[in-house]
Amino acid sequence: MRAVVQRVKSARVEIDERTVSGIGRGLLILVGVAQTDRREDAVYLAEKIANLRIFDDGEGKMNLSVNEVGGSALVVSNFTVCGDCRKGRRPSFTEAAPVQEGRELYEFFVAELRKQAVPVATGEFQAYMQVFLQNDGPVTLMVESNRLF
Repeated sequence: MRAVVQRVKSARVEIDERTVSGIGRGLLILVGVAQTDRREDAVYLAEKIANLRIFDDGEGKMNLSVNEVGGSALVVSNFTVCGDCRKGRRPSFTEAAPVQEGRELYEFFVAELRKQAVPVATGEFQAYMQVFLQNDGPVTLMVESNRLF
């Protein structure tokens, strides 16, 4: 699994100009599921992201996790995160999981992140969404399990 994690002051998802979910301070997480991913990958990713110390402490150092600052997460499924741009000019998405497998692992990842006591809002799986965010920093990281890349 692969995730693009952005520290945000706020983020929201709209579908057809209707807000379906949003958060204040926290993390926007774009998640891609690969064919080779398993539940262990989702558990690893949820634990890693929940405990990333990427929020500033009282001295301005990135020392605090999303839970420690009372933040939340907006998790958005995004198969293009698994895109491979190494060959040619068009990304290849052959490594992305089929829809049903992707949905199951995405939902499992969301449940695992909630087990880490992170309040979670989500987008809508397989929907055409507009994602709005106010980046904080900006701080943007790639977090991935080791199966795909």
